[in-house]
Amino acid sequence: MALSVNKELIQSLKRLDSCTVANAIETFDIRLRNIGFTNSSVHCIFDELPPMVGYAVTARVRTSEPPMEGANYFYRTDWWNHILKTPAPRIVVVEDTDARPGLGAFVGELHASILLALGCVGVATNGAVRDLPGVRAVGFQMFAGNVSVSHSYAHIYEFGHPVEVGRMKVQPGDLLHGDLHGVQTVPIEIAGKIPAVAEKMVSDEQQLIAMCRSKHFTVEGFREALNKANKLRGAE
Repeated sequence: MALSVNKELIQSLKRLDSCTVANAIETFDIRLRNIGFTNSSVHCIFDELPPMVGYAVTARVRTSEPPMEGANYFYRTDWWNHILKTPAPRIVVVEDTDARPGLGAFVGELHASILLALGCVGVATNGAVRDLPGVRAVGFQMFAGNVSVSHSYAHIYEFGHPVEVGRMKVQPGDLLHGDLHGVQTVPIEIAGKIPAVAEKMVSDEQQLIAMCRSKHFTVEGFREALNKANKLRGAE
């Protein structure tokens, strides 16, 4: 289980879009730039909802074949107790391990309501979701590989272990950030520094954008300003 951060930091991160968070993470050079986030196989279902931040609760499911025991995912109600062991807010990360993920939907309106009651703010899965109008109405965010009309044989067979969704590897308790652009893990050791770095980066970027839109724009002047911003960023 990863360490938790204070509620004020959670709120600060929620005020940032995911691209800005990703840019800020890159400045610390603590991981490769091509990992730590979902790829295009997982997309945001409700792009009008604000950014979500929370701690990962992980599970693995299958949907295409009947479970070895129990009729459906409600057979594993022990998972609900496991969810509550992770600090709130929580984000459910579900890896569909079928050869062709997403035949059936694990989360729909009823399951989203259960997860909301358990302090979860969203779900990220490489599989399917459904009941979009009902889930949208309660503000539960979903990131998924596809939408399915049926839950088919959706069932949990394992939880509380590392998972991989859209090439993003997630450990239980990881801090996650997501919005219409996708979901990413936020290294806990630098999480507290992200808001300040992000604020400076946004300010610098807006100045550069203003230069581009100015009638006085010149390539030479913009190149000089860009080089100056990059030097200052490298010194931080």
